[in-house]
Amino acid sequence: MAEAADFQGTSASPARRWLRRTTALLAGAPLLAGVVQLPAAGPASADAPASPKQDAGAGSVAVAVDTLTPSAPTDGDTVTVSGTVTNNGKRTVTGAHVGLRVGPEIDTRSSLDAVAKDSDDLRGTVPPEIDDKYTEKFSKLVPGVAEHFNISVPVDDLDLGDDGVYQFAVSLSGQTSAQPWEQILGIQRTFLPWQPEGADPKTRTTALWPLVSTTHMAAETGPDEEQTPVFLNDDLAKDISPGGRLNQMVTLGKDLDVTWVVDPDLLASVDAMTGSYRVREGEGDKTVAGTHQEAAKQWLADLQKAVADKEVVALPFADPDLASLAHNGTAGAGSLSQLKDATDVVDNTVEPILHVKPSTDFAWPVEGAVDRSIVKVATSAGADKVIARSDSLQETNGLPYTPSAARPIGGGTTAVVADARLSTAFDGDLTKASASTLAIQGFLAQSLALEQQTDKQRSIVVAPPRMPTASQARAMASALRTLQSGTWSEPQKLKAAATAEPDPDATTSVPGDSAYPAALRRNELPRSAFTQMGQTQAKLTDFTVVLSEPSRVVTPFGRALNRGMSASWRGRADRAETFRDGVTSYLDALTGRVKLIDKSETKLSGRSATIPVTVQNNLVQDVGPLVLRLSSTNPTRLKIDGSAYQEQPVSVSGGHSQSVKFTTSANANGRATVIAQLYTLDGRPYGQAVTFDVKVTEITATVMLVIGGGVLLLVLAGFRMYTQRKRAAARDAEQDGPEGTAEPGNAEGNPEQPSDPKPDTATESADPSGTGERVDR
Repeated sequence: MAEAADFQGTSASPARRWLRRTTALLAGAPLLAGVVQLPAAGPASADAPASPKQDAGAGSVAVAVDTLTPSAPTDGDTVTVSGTVTNNGKRTVTGAHVGLRVGPEIDTRSSLDAVAKDSDDLRGTVPPEIDDKYTEKFSKLVPGVAEHFNISVPVDDLDLGDDGVYQFAVSLSGQTSAQPWEQILGIQRTFLPWQPEGADPKTRTTALWPLVSTTHMAAETGPDEEQTPVFLNDDLAKDISPGGRLNQMVTLGKDLDVTWVVDPDLLASVDAMTGSYRVREGEGDKTVAGTHQEAAKQWLADLQKAVADKEVVALPFADPDLASLAHNGTAGAGSLSQLKDATDVVDNTVEPILHVKPSTDFAWPVEGAVDRSIVKVATSAGADKVIARSDSLQETNGLPYTPSAARPIGGGTTAVVADARLSTAFDGDLTKASASTLAIQGFLAQSLALEQQTDKQRSIVVAPPRMPTASQARAMASALRTLQSGTWSEPQKLKAAATAEPDPDATTSVPGDSAYPAALRRNELPRSAFTQMGQTQAKLTDFTVVLSEPSRVVTPFGRALNRGMSASWRGRADRAETFRDGVTSYLDALTGRVKLIDKSETKLSGRSATIPVTVQNNLVQDVGPLVLRLSSTNPTRLKIDGSAYQEQPVSVSGGHSQSVKFTTSANANGRATVIAQLYTLDGRPYGQAVTFDVKVTEITATVMLVIGGGVLLLVLAGFRMYTQRKRAAARDAEQDGPEGTAEPGNAEGNPEQPSDPKPDTATESADPSGTGERVDR
């Protein structure tokens, strides 16, 4: 929506503006005449606007402005323009030259938008060339070949008038065999801000410099005492290494007067890389040792120097998507408490790493788009300032200028409204030098046009993309360096902009939920995502109550749940779902390491016995106390400690198992099913139950008589053998000779007797017993 100040003739100081315009018109009368006085006939004029009907070759040459220095010239400067011209047509262009063109002052911000939109359109008004001595000539331009140009011109020869923004164009003129007359075959329009003397008052400009990244750490940690962190990939190492995006953000930002906006998750992740860490390899669970500790240490050291004595604003941990939470997550159990946790953890993350105390008063929804529900969620965790954008909180009161950023929106909350045009100036692909140059000149032009709207002192905020690319960051830094050393703006901290006196006529009404942009809503985290995270949180709560060191689990999983709500998942729905599933699966795997050992059928021979149930703990830490309950599904046949069930407390050391014995009593033969289940102390089931059968076999009186008779027979047989051996020994003694020599016999001097009975019992078998588990009696 165009601002009211975009209409011609509006100004808070009509006398001064009238004087400026009169001077500009008088000084630029010949220039304007050149613009409007086009030849009545004949195609030979280079200044004639090309029409597609008149010239089929119009626009066949692409003009790229790669550099324009200085971006905002002052008296005595020399403006240098360089770039390339490329013949995209099918015919060779001959008699070609590159010329510079300066148009009249552009009074409104919406007019700047129009020029930028049609920057290479030949159908629009084309200003005249300046002195032809500032040209570069080419005898011919071959199709498909780019030719470089470089032109310098003293700023005095540009005939700039009053302070303001001027259209500045670079054109290629020439002819082809099909149209053998000189014509404009290509043009590139941009802007030249002109403010040779210091403005009074200067605009106070706050520029945010965001250090935000995507999620890099998994919920998984090593089982060692240090809990070695595991990274999803090695992308963060690339970003913080020389040449990487985050490395350039620190390098570029250290010399700028900006407000650093940091995500504590990024700092915690890089800090984790300074020690031992592991990185997942491929799609599986295999990990390899991380090797970028030195890069992490260097990046943090450079960042600490860059933010020293600078304003630092900390977002909640992992930069939660406030809009997604407001629209889809408030119904989910625990979502708002997770946002509160993400805010509370900042104090223990940012200051210990950066050695700077950050401000946590600001919330920053994606692209500054707000509605009432977003503001409500944003302030629920303690923030009382919401960074919005002027294309969301639009002006409706007809102000003829852009008001200051601060707007009281009720409930003690301040909306800090960033200027949309300045904040989006660096969107898009700026990898080409020409695109970067256009973005820089457009940003400076909008800033100067804003300053000239009124004589009122104003505070303006620039909120660029929260994760700018390296090329966007370089363009931003270049523009901010020019702005901060220029003549119409001065830097200001974000806190000062938020507490500046608001304009009483500025809009303070926050739009309703229906006003939220549909394109942004389509990329929000779905409701199912918050439902899943709520379920995972419930599992985590159940798990931690049984642990002796719950912090070893609460901390990594709590941060993983924060990462699951990150705004960085926008446009990456599949990866977001994979991350959430990974967190849930890993938690399930951990809880499954504390379990009951499965049991086969147990045989119970007799009226009473004890049944052991084993609890296994494969965690590295102790668990307990838990309650182990053994229940009989048929108490009439089998009772546990005289009733339907019995409970016993159990604690198990890390890496060990513990058996618990239950006293049982049988009332009848047959099978009885029993169920073993672990419970937390507050009565909630923990883990899977184990169900097994107990087979009861009662011992009858007849069986006892048979066994007793068998024992008696064995005793009698033994007595008979004893008496027989005694008689045989006596006979042998009577037959001995005078020297006491013994008769030949066995090795021990005992004669072998054919009548000795063979053993009546077999050797004990080593074979396993029959199926079924025996119990203690």
